[in-house]
Amino acid sequence: MLHPIITQPASHALEFGLYRDGDNNLDEVQEKTVEQAQALSARDSSIAFTVEDTTSGYGIADSAALHTEEYTIEGGKESAVKTESPHDMSARANLTRFVARVLDNAEKTHAAQTWIDLIDHGGGDGGGLQADHGQGVMRADDISGAIADGVALHAEKHPEDVGRRVDGVIANQCLMATVAFSYSLSHAGVRYLAASPETMIAPGVTSDVAEDIAKHLDDPQATAQAIVKHAMRTEYGGPGGFRTSAAFDVIDLDPKKIADIQTSVKALDASLVQAARDRNERTAIRQDAKAVDGMVRFPEGKRLPWRADRPAIALYAAFAQDGRLDKSVREAATRAADSIAAAILAHRESADFAPFNDADYRDAIGPTVHFPVTRGQVDPWAPDMSETDNRFYTGVGADALTRALA
Repeated sequence: MLHPIITQPASHALEFGLYRDGDNNLDEVQEKTVEQAQALSARDSSIAFTVEDTTSGYGIADSAALHTEEYTIEGGKESAVKTESPHDMSARANLTRFVARVLDNAEKTHAAQTWIDLIDHGGGDGGGLQADHGQGVMRADDISGAIADGVALHAEKHPEDVGRRVDGVIANQCLMATVAFSYSLSHAGVRYLAASPETMIAPGVTSDVAEDIAKHLDDPQATAQAIVKHAMRTEYGGPGGFRTSAAFDVIDLDPKKIADIQTSVKALDASLVQAARDRNERTAIRQDAKAVDGMVRFPEGKRLPWRADRPAIALYAAFAQDGRLDKSVREAATRAADSIAAAILAHRESADFAPFNDADYRDAIGPTVHFPVTRGQVDPWAPDMSETDNRFYTGVGADALTRALA
């Protein structure tokens, strides 16, 4: 007696979404990340890629005009490419649709985890995904909001898969390891953020980090360490080439840890506002902050606006160790630094990053916090980009602290 053959869908370790905004000067060089995905997929069939690529002639389709390509990569092979007029990759609605499509594909292949790789320019708490022909830069809160919206859209269309979410975000962009971005991603249900607190050299994080995730699905610590190692040690350009990151972190976005960060930073900011009423303590706070270098530490970056994006742990440690400040401030600073340190799964920094004139990043452990102490440091590129326009900044009272110090 013959029995019917039941074909089960393939089970994948990982569905990895590549969202590449090539609508700018990084188009050609960042195309390397798609090549890496193709090669990795051929080596490891447990990893599938969902791709949305807006590009001018560097994609799969034979077109030199700006356009958008949508396809998947499995077993080293691309599906049929859907080519459309260029998407505005900085639009929240577009990222929402992409996230939903990645999750739809993850359900089809029974993927154990789903990660999203955002490939483009980044601007710290100001956001990222900068489309030249679109609306500009997507706010950090809108990036997280789009991820939450995409999860909801997938669940609405596929109620049988309502528990699926975006497990991690790779921010293959500059300056996106921030406390505020971590906060907003956590509230969108994302579990991990892998990003650099400093500017990065394109093509940035290799897509091979997908293999690190697939190999360590049940070990977040091992995953984080492998991602950081890849991000910091991958070299481009052959012998005598360059590495892309001066510092890199993987941050645990566990809701309890993020809530602890919010509570402790809010308490610290309130104590600093109180202390700043005294002229001597206000001077001490400003001096401590200025002693902790902001990001963009290379000479050519002096005109860029992220001088007030300071490594949070180093900044808070400076307050904690300053005997000129009230004991309550020092204790609050210690608690804030400890809460942030507790959320860092892995990190690595360069003591002399050669591409940036041997700049020292040994204090750039973990995410940054926007901490201006002069009026010129408060949103110098506003309204095009605002680092104070996010829920975390206002929620912890950083706006009141800025008014007291800057």
